[in-house]
Amino acid sequence: VQLVESGGGLVQAGGSLRLSCAASELALDYYALSWFRQAPGKAREGVSCISHSDSSTYYADSVKGRFTISRDNVKNTVYLQMNSLQPEDTAVYYCATYRWGPKCTVGADGGLNIYEYDYWGQGTQVTVSS
Repeated sequence: VQLVESGGGLVQAGGSLRLSCAASELALDYYALSWFRQAPGKAREGVSCISHSDSSTYYADSVKGRFTISRDNVKNTVYLQMNSLQPEDTAVYYCATYRWGPKCTVGADGGLNIYEYDYWGQGTQVTVSS
């Protein structure tokens, strides 16, 4: 399974970026795929997930209404459209495959559990200036 993120960059507050995660066909055929982010000095946090089984989605409260996850099965790519970006969105963004199969699952705390993800991309930097 291979995952390659792209699309990061520097943007002003209020701007938009679209991240891409190019995945091997195996990844998209069998696994839900999520976006995580990690800011300097902070733990990695789950941002969004899209299921393979029914394309249901999950968003962290901090990005609801601003970010949209989607997938293109022909291109084997998952996207994260990020609008109304804020400085607190600055982080390295990673995509990852969910270990337990095609449907996004949240933990008891309502978030994604990084320990349930096996394959990760190298990450793409997103920097939002104020």
